[in-house]
Amino acid sequence: MTHGDSMTQRFAPAALLAAAVLAAPAASAEAVKYRIDPSHTVVLATWNHFGYSNPSANFGGVSGTIVYDAEAPENSSVEVVLPMSGLDSFVPKLDEHLRSPDFFDAEKYPQATFRSTAVKALGDGRFQVEGVLDLHGVQKPVVLDAKLNKAAPHPMSKKPVVGFDATATLKRSDFGIDRYVPMVGDEISLRITTEAGAEAATE
Repeated sequence: MTHGDSMTQRFAPAALLAAAVLAAPAASAEAVKYRIDPSHTVVLATWNHFGYSNPSANFGGVSGTIVYDAEAPENSSVEVVLPMSGLDSFVPKLDEHLRSPDFFDAEKYPQATFRSTAVKALGDGRFQVEGVLDLHGVQKPVVLDAKLNKAAPHPMSKKPVVGFDATATLKRSDFGIDRYVPMVGDEISLRITTEAGAEAATE
């Protein structure tokens, strides 16, 4: 065995270890696609009613996906579908009115969608999510202020799960839903909480 062969054998394990260490961050940075769990997702809209109260309605039956890259949040994305059939104001008569042409016109526009266009990390698990809301046949930009609650294997399913909360404010008149403005508030506050289970890693 030559001196060169001895040196090669001596440093080969170290070189392999270094290569593995350098490769590890790239693997951990891989974005993962999560499917939203509608049974643990609430999209709550709140508005002012003639100055007397602040009613709310939940948009249930939410579906969609979250692509989350913990190492490079700018590679993350969100796509959500909200069926108008899932709207629940906790008052059946109001549900009927909200689905009527006076408001959401659910027969003509049976669903709303939100698709992100950019995600910016703000630190401490907080993110600014810019996107486009398609509601009532109108597309407008909306910004979500989001917070990561937890990203870890679920204690029951053992599969990776992420949970987020988010808030946003929009004007319903921007989407052509302006009945009774300003007596019934134009400004709508959204509060969102969601869980999503891992589907597959992205390419």
